[in-house]
Amino acid sequence: MQSGISASQELQAAFKTLVSSENQRGLICTIEKEALTPLTILSPATSSFADDLSLLTQHLDPKVALYIILRRYASSESAPFVAITYVPDSAPVRQKMLFASTRLTLVRELGIERFRETIFATTKEELTPQGFEKHDKHVKLDAPLTEEEQTLGDVKRKEAEEGRGMNERKSHVSSGVSMPVTDDALQALKDLAADGGDNLVQLKINIATETMELASSTSTPISSLSSTISATEPRYSFYRYEHTYQGISSSPVLFIYTCPSESRIKERMLYAASSRSAVQIAEAEGGIKIEKKIEASSPEEISEESIDSDLHPKVEVKQAFSRPKRPGRK
Repeated sequence: MQSGISASQELQAAFKTLVSSENQRGLICTIEKEALTPLTILSPATSSFADDLSLLTQHLDPKVALYIILRRYASSESAPFVAITYVPDSAPVRQKMLFASTRLTLVRELGIERFRETIFATTKEELTPQGFEKHDKHVKLDAPLTEEEQTLGDVKRKEAEEGRGMNERKSHVSSGVSMPVTDDALQALKDLAADGGDNLVQLKINIATETMELASSTSTPISSLSSTISATEPRYSFYRYEHTYQGISSSPVLFIYTCPSESRIKERMLYAASSRSAVQIAEAEGGIKIEKKIEASSPEEISEESIDSDLHPKVEVKQAFSRPKRPGRK
């Protein structure tokens, strides 16, 4: 699983009821306490899918991500359901990343064979009859591929390309989304591990080829860190922080994942699902020992003060209880 989250027994039971009940149009689900859980049953269902979309309206909040399971096709069909990941632009960044990286877990655990397709939506308008009409114009519904079939096809294509001598190294990662990493990116990580000069290595993902590439390798003081990291695109940044704390000098390597709110939806999804891969590439292939992982929606949130507080949290010293003196004693 990509995020360590699994479907709760309550969701499994609710979905089983949905499968057998023609009176229910669908389920709205969320993530609570590291588990996928049901929130609302969409009922009663009529014979019109388009009309029943009005059942969604009151549940869609422009700041809250949700999973939505809808019965779109006849129950007699092998895959009558669609799984929708609703991630509005105004939702918190961490919530966006969590829902994006867990979306495949939902259909895997409930049964991939029951879902005709998966849809990623960011606005209420996409979940209206007009929105589905627009969606259908861009999707061939005659013989659709599941998302995992599409991913498998991409993996096979990339392996074939590598076999023809692409200048990339394939990362061997057992979880999350793994992808090839270019030689110059890997060399920059190795140089950072050897403390060979530059102390900031930034990696980016080439969306078109789904390849991890070197964005930059620079020597950057802590005062310029936030302004050096891209404020418009997601980045995986590896930073060697040389500093002195309470008279002790150290230089830990930090992994900083930033995802600006104006980033494109596909970027957010891919970066969120691949962050573990970036860490494992740096550690297993680059030889870097990462001391601290930091996530932020904007580089502006990264400062010397915030990093110091993460590395050296203040320990609250509790004073021992003072027994009151006996009366008459000084």
